[in-house]
Amino acid sequence: MEVHTGHMDASGMRVGIAVARFNELVSQRLLESARDALVRHGVAEDDIVVAWVPGSFELPVAARELAEHAGVDAVVCLGVVIRGETAHFDYVAGEAARGIAAVHPATGVPATLGVLTTDTLEQALDRAGGKHGNKGADAALAAIESVSLIRSLRRPRSAARSEAS
Repeated sequence: MEVHTGHMDASGMRVGIAVARFNELVSQRLLESARDALVRHGVAEDDIVVAWVPGSFELPVAARELAEHAGVDAVVCLGVVIRGETAHFDYVAGEAARGIAAVHPATGVPATLGVLTTDTLEQALDRAGGKHGNKGADAALAAIESVSLIRSLRRPRSAARSEAS
């Protein structure tokens, strides 16, 4: 049986981060945590490209542009959508997730979903460094592991076999 897994060594990786300015109090915390996780796992500070967009709805546009034109190995998408009294939440959250999910099939570059969808600002803060950890770091770590896995899968079988020995 041939098994492939991603590893958490991001040395030599270049990563784009698309981050939504709406609810910036929270998204800034997600960004800081994502950046910290990338650097702690080997991404050089100069190999992190950050693109700010107005809101989570615009994240897929920036993610696709980063994937196609910024020479990145992965894109981390960060944002915050807080439920209000209208259906706006459902449209924004759904379209952001759908658009981000479409980046890899279209470009071959993985894009991770670090968009918080919460009922309250307090819940969002809890997931951006509060009692539920920081989902920005989680999205960054998922990007590292995804790139590593994809690299493993794209290696010729003989190279993969000799590495396993």
